[in-house]
Amino acid sequence: MHLPPMHAESSIAYLQQLIRDNPLGILTTAIRSPSHPFLQSSHIPFVLDVPAENADDAHPGILRGHMAKQNPQAKALMEALAAQQAEQNADGALELPDEVLVLFNGPHHHYVTPKFYTETKPATGKVVPTWNYSGAQAYGKIRVYCDSKSEETGSYLQRQVEDLSRQSETRIMGYQKPWEVADAPVNYVELLKKNIIGIEIRIERLQGKVKMSQEMGKGDRDGVVKGFEALGTEVGRGVAKTVRERGEMKEKAKAKE
Repeated sequence: MHLPPMHAESSIAYLQQLIRDNPLGILTTAIRSPSHPFLQSSHIPFVLDVPAENADDAHPGILRGHMAKQNPQAKALMEALAAQQAEQNADGALELPDEVLVLFNGPHHHYVTPKFYTETKPATGKVVPTWNYSGAQAYGKIRVYCDSKSEETGSYLQRQVEDLSRQSETRIMGYQKPWEVADAPVNYVELLKKNIIGIEIRIERLQGKVKMSQEMGKGDRDGVVKGFEALGTEVGRGVAKTVRERGEMKEKAKAKE
């Protein structure tokens, strides 16, 4: 990720909240395999765990998710795990040696027309289109749970599907009485669990970017805010709000210099 100082977001707490609010991540792996593509990506909803004992020192956290065994990316992960188990003469879940990447996009992004730059455009015409967006990238080592006969895998998957369902039903849907995994027949859930693998990523680096017109002067930022508000859309209002907030942060930083 290209991180110009103006757009870089260094607050781990902010990035963790971005992930919690936008949990659908894009998992990217680079695994050498005779049977599957080297580079693969999948959209996966994640649960972010931050150990309580590390909450005060901005620990990046642990991402938990699951994916279908029929997914080619899951097959490549299982193949790599099997090779590592054979090499180490070990059973159960192991942490694979190579780093993986999970990308999370912020809630709003949009094309920015030069027409919104109401200060610079009429004065010099030196403006070009761009795109406003935000996102977080989590890098770390992945642990794979895929042995359907293993108690460790069964326990992990049960916790994972329960926590993910609870998170989605309450945080995303806002239900006071959420649907729970226990509402489904036990044998049905067990059958489905045999067809998924669990993944756990210990985050080693968490980077983020909020590109929301901070590089522009106040007059142009005001034009961007008005332009997006005039669109009358949820995305427009969201971008306008973030541009305004990031502009205020920029002005406060300048005042302290």
